Amino acid sequence: MTAAAAGSAFLYLDAAGWSSPRIDTPLALLFFSLLLFGDPRLWAWTGFFLGLFWFHWIGISFLHYGHPWAIPFVDLAVALTYALLFGILARFAEFLTRHIPRLLQKTSKIQHQKPSSIFHLPSSIPKALVLLAMSYIHPFGFDWFKPELTLVHTPFGIDKAHFAALLLALILFGSFLHSVRQKNPKKSLFFLLLGSAFLRLSLTPAKILVLPDDPQGRIALAGTRIPVEAKWNPDNFLREYRTVLERIDRAIAAGKKAVLLPESVLPVFLNREPRILEALEHRSQKIDIVLGALYSVHGQNRNSAYHFHKGRYRVADKIVLVPFGEANPLPSWAGRWVNTIFFDGAPDYLPARYPTDFRIDGRDYRVAVCYEGTSERLYADRPARILMMSNNGWFTPSIEATLQKLLLEYYSRKYGTTIYHSVNMGPSYVVVNPKDRESIFQ
Repeated sequence: MTAAAAGSAFLYLDAAGWSSPRIDTPLALLFFSLLLFGDPRLWAWTGFFLGLFWFHWIGISFLHYGHPWAIPFVDLAVALTYALLFGILARFAEFLTRHIPRLLQKTSKIQHQKPSSIFHLPSSIPKALVLLAMSYIHPFGFDWFKPELTLVHTPFGIDKAHFAALLLALILFGSFLHSVRQKNPKKSLFFLLLGSAFLRLSLTPAKILVLPDDPQGRIALAGTRIPVEAKWNPDNFLREYRTVLERIDRAIAAGKKAVLLPESVLPVFLNREPRILEALEHRSQKIDIVLGALYSVHGQNRNSAYHFHKGRYRVADKIVLVPFGEANPLPSWAGRWVNTIFFDGAPDYLPARYPTDFRIDGRDYRVAVCYEGTSERLYADRPARILMMSNNGWFTPSIEATLQKLLLEYYSRKYGTTIYHSVNMGPSYVVVNPKDRESIFQ
């Protein structure tokens, strides 16, 4: 449990407003050191508690579907999934530790020696390779667990090259301590110097800024605070609609170029509402409007983003759907069963094939609707700017919003993307990569 606590502390410290590199850095180093030199049992228990500490909030959404009894079962299922994943990967690392030296011996000319006497592979090296690969392993398509995320507020790089250098440095420092215990000063000095060199290589000066508003004043982040039950209650729709118009009018009066509203801020199939479309198109003569609403075409339902510009609108469909919430990752027969029990038999949404970029005030902005803004797929071609909208009411109160923000900081650091995030039931903000200052401060 110590490793899981060290690997989760950064999340809770940030949620409490106490995040600091001086605290996050030693805890991250402890987390990776315990895994690099731990056995499969430690890995399995670490996975179990990481599943709980990072993702216990997933079950909260079942409150809004009228199934509070499911919460402990969902939490347990998530914890066991990560326990199994970590356990299997640790066993695989041990398998590599045993068999790679034998394979090397068989392919070499040295056949009479024992494998361990000539070809020795520390078990920490396959474990490092596993840690490097874990951000590509997504149970049920859910990709919010990334070991490098623990480094987002530290001076270490979060890309694979910097992360590999850090893990190698920790392995070399472990060899240094072993040589000290063996009273071998030459080896000790060698491992200490080499480990220090790789530790230096793992450092990067990149830092992330998280600001409450657009520093250029171009885009108004018009967040809302509407609980889920109230949002989807038809009796409240007129009030929500008036709130949207009020936020847009306020942005127009402030001289903004665009206004960004949250996901599903209008909980209707907007393309079927001509009077609402007319009101939005009229206002779009003065300001670009980007907001979330449902979209239906040819009998297919989608959770989309709408962009209103100069009296016309475009629709951006999501390319990455929420596992279970919007698209069931289970086999079709099991997916229908789960949808019938927990989601009133609602059919899955359909994803778009490609991401959509909107052009606003002479600049291109990629659009992300909630979960897809935390998916690596959206950043594959390194977009300079993203307009993201979320409805975090499904998981309020919890640390979900904090984990979401940390993931956005991670992607901003990794891909040089500035992210404008408008949120329902939480603070809105802009994640700015200082290396991309040209798009923000000019």
